[in-house]
Amino acid sequence: MNVVDVLPRDAIPPVYEPTYSAPERYDGDAGDDVVVVERDGAVRGYPIRYLSYHEVVDDELGGTPIAVTWCPLCGSVLVFDRRVDGETLTFGVSGKLADDTLVLYDHETDSEWKQSLGRAIAGPHEGTELDLLPSTVTTYERLCDGYPDADLLAPPGGASETASETDEPAEIDYDEAAFDDYFDGDGFGLGGRRSDVPQRSFPLDWIDPKAVVVGLEHDGEAVGVPRPTVEAAGGVVRVTVGGASVVVFAAPDGTHAYHDPGFDWRLADGVARGDGLRWDPTTGVADGTDRRLSRFPAVRLFAYGWVDNHGTAAFYRE
Repeated sequence: MNVVDVLPRDAIPPVYEPTYSAPERYDGDAGDDVVVVERDGAVRGYPIRYLSYHEVVDDELGGTPIAVTWCPLCGSVLVFDRRVDGETLTFGVSGKLADDTLVLYDHETDSEWKQSLGRAIAGPHEGTELDLLPSTVTTYERLCDGYPDADLLAPPGGASETASETDEPAEIDYDEAAFDDYFDGDGFGLGGRRSDVPQRSFPLDWIDPKAVVVGLEHDGEAVGVPRPTVEAAGGVVRVTVGGASVVVFAAPDGTHAYHDPGFDWRLADGVARGDGLRWDPTTGVADGTDRRLSRFPAVRLFAYGWVDNHGTAAFYRE
């Protein structure tokens, strides 16, 4: 694991006291990506447009202290339970990268955590893994359609290094798409973001290093499901990981993973069909019923980050 210091601590400022508004007050575009978290009937959305300038939101939802985390470099979305050994941790941005992945730190023990693994890599908690919570990424438009009662993170404001051309934070303008050039370009990791850093190599030739992967882990086994693979299979694949059955849908708004009840699934026109019912692949709700699928805790990240964490063989391939 290659760990490097890039910025001062919290030069990218976490959101420690988030506030919320109704979705209709959002000032962005219909296609903007939003992280969705559900806990005990409560739903919140966290626009990636905001998260790119903050990377961490320390929150509480449905009685659970959570950390909503986003690393633009490796495209990784992970939502964690902030409780470790009975203590609730408060996470910040260390300013370090581990294999081009955000490194968090916690205020309580000063341990450092590799975000895309959810594992402490230094400090008193070294080797400890955070509990990954179910979440997904959809669009603002689909959030409004599927979760009309959701709360949406309000613009936190302030200054961030992401808004600056130097290492010093600058006032945030959320209308500036800070990472569009990176997402659209060929490079990946810090070398794809900064011209003064060499571009490292990628060991696979069958997948783009920035292809979106849904990472599934259970009972010591890890399987990464690339979105292009799901699309090529007609928009739905069924995977077994550590004895758990998972169904993954590649819907127009995003890629969603659920515990698989064993139906004969197919996806057409953005609708999943199984057990004689029509299911919304974004929410997991069956049309006209109170039945819903149980979301599987999954990691959303770029292929290169999955390879860094789990190696070149840990992929689902038909």
